[in-house]
Amino acid sequence: MTEEKRSCCQVSRADLFAEKKEDTVQVERGQQSTDGMVYLSGGEFLMGTDDEEGFKTDGEGPVEKVKVDPFYIDETTVTNQQFQAFVKETGYQTEAERFSWSFVFHLFVAKDFPGKVQQVPQTPWWLATEGAYWYQPEGEGSNLDGRMDHPVIHVSWNDAIAYCQWAGKRLPTEAEWEYAARGGLVQKRFPWGDELTPNGEHYCNIWQGEFPRHNTEEDGYVGTAPVQSFSPNDYGLYHMSGNVWEWCANTFQIDRQGKADQEPVDGNLLKVMRGGSYLCHHSYCNRYRVAARSSNTVESSSGNIGFRCVKTAN
Repeated sequence: MTEEKRSCCQVSRADLFAEKKEDTVQVERGQQSTDGMVYLSGGEFLMGTDDEEGFKTDGEGPVEKVKVDPFYIDETTVTNQQFQAFVKETGYQTEAERFSWSFVFHLFVAKDFPGKVQQVPQTPWWLATEGAYWYQPEGEGSNLDGRMDHPVIHVSWNDAIAYCQWAGKRLPTEAEWEYAARGGLVQKRFPWGDELTPNGEHYCNIWQGEFPRHNTEEDGYVGTAPVQSFSPNDYGLYHMSGNVWEWCANTFQIDRQGKADQEPVDGNLLKVMRGGSYLCHHSYCNRYRVAARSSNTVESSSGNIGFRCVKTAN
């Protein structure tokens, strides 16, 4: 892919003027459980890609040998049920709540929506929607009925960090995330191999049809899917491609060479996101490949960004 395009399925608060009401809430560290996590022994792997489908301006290449230490990683992204438990115990308010809005994909906002919406100029399919929070994903009048096993959305990087602190975990480094996503496969495009739909079967939740107007739902979903909807990779991890973007700990750097396995660096507002989402489509962003990268500001949230946690293996 020679033409470099902005990711169709991510949007930043920097695209609009945004004023937050309060500072981030601090939470206490919680229990140190590894329930629902997979132990990975770590080691060296080939990170990145030189594939012609890749985006050079995203820093997907060059391919480099990277070593990761043993760690635990969540089998799935954090669910609405898990995030609800965190909120009930701590009283935490997400940044979307403190901004009083978040980004919602245009097809999900009712035509008679009672609140305020604002279109994003460069990505008009995104609407800054009043009252769109993790527990009412499409704004006022929506709820989580039937979606408690879906990934929590409308969470910023700062929100994810707060949850990790409560859970006694942390966000994965970018290298840990890609090592886990590959599931032991070497330089494959997807967590299951090189073909997107082997034998005509769908292995992830992404966009089918004509983006951004019509989704044929051939994979069974138009929005988020339950976190165990498709078969896991060979490490037992679900939805490492598609469904929701996943925050990583690292500051985003175009030049990854020699830096991919460093400790996370603070001070830069852009943080790495991996995995793509239910809005990714090959005709536009094509970022549901294992090596694909994106980034967003630490306070940004939308209806297709979530996260999963890791824990260092002692």
